[in-house]
Amino acid sequence: MATYNKRGYKTPKPKEVLENENEFDEVLESGESTTEEVFNKLDATASRTEEWVAKNQKVILGIVGVIALAAVGYILFNKFVAEPKQEQALNDIYQAQVYFNEALTNTQNPDSLFNLALKGGEGKLGLVNLAEQYSGSKAGNVANYYAGMAYLHIKDFKNAEKYLLKYDAQDVMTKAIALGALGDAYSELNKVDEAIASYKKASEVDENDFTAPKYLMKAAQLAYLNNKKAEAHAMFSTIKEKYETSREALNIDALIAMTE
Repeated sequence: MATYNKRGYKTPKPKEVLENENEFDEVLESGESTTEEVFNKLDATASRTEEWVAKNQKVILGIVGVIALAAVGYILFNKFVAEPKQEQALNDIYQAQVYFNEALTNTQNPDSLFNLALKGGEGKLGLVNLAEQYSGSKAGNVANYYAGMAYLHIKDFKNAEKYLLKYDAQDVMTKAIALGALGDAYSELNKVDEAIASYKKASEVDENDFTAPKYLMKAAQLAYLNNKKAEAHAMFSTIKEKYETSREALNIDALIAMTE
């Protein structure tokens, strides 16, 4: 049978084979030594950890116990304190909301009803006390919204600003309305830049054909009245481009022409 040698291949000499085998053995021995050192270090570290745990067992159990008690305490607080308090708060705020809603539909003497909503009546707390007593809760947050709106209606713009700033909106509709109302309060207090900024934020909450062009129009008109024509022009143009079917867009071309 013929034997073919690959081009460039040379049969290793016995000495070369021996040297290679010796090198391989050295690598293996070195690897075994390194591995043994690593495991020895791991064993030593584990031993020290076990000693530390045994020595500090009481402290560790104490920390675990505190965390467990805190978790149980939180659950019990929510079940027996926070939830009943929230239910009571909603019951307390109901009468104030009744006064507020009646004031909106009363054309004879709405201010007296708004004041009842704010200060309380029929043995019930008003929005001001409710906002303070239930501060940090959902009911307290709702009280801030109604208080701000009530103060705006009776033209107490400083208090309107105060309570509307405290309101943390949880839905897009009341957020837009609250920011728009805050813009009204700023405008009445002659805080022009703050008013324009608040109106613009209100218009950006939800780009629908009702709230968005309404508050954008307020911002544009206020900007125009305060010689901010370029800013007013941009907002009037936005109304035409994005909300052409809205009520605010009916005479928008004339307003755009005024600011060119």
